[in-house]
Amino acid sequence: MEVRKAAYKEDRLRRTSRLSLMLNSREMKALGIYCSRYRVKNKSEFMRATIMKAILKRFEEEHPTLWEENEHSLFNQNVSR
Repeated sequence: MEVRKAAYKEDRLRRTSRLSLMLNSREMKALGIYCSRYRVKNKSEFMRATIMKAILKRFEEEHPTLWEENEHSLFNQNVSR
């Protein structure tokens, strides 16, 4: 049973969507220096983790709290247009 559960999890987490990113020469040089200085071996993994951290941080900052009832956010589905 554990083998099927692990296989299902692997299928669910398989990366199938591609994202292309363009950098100018200064940005590329800065990325290269950063990766070299901090021994980043996998730039794809680094970029993916960095982007997801920024997204999750923003979601957390905008998450409604108990005391902010009328503020609109990503999680509020009853937004009038």
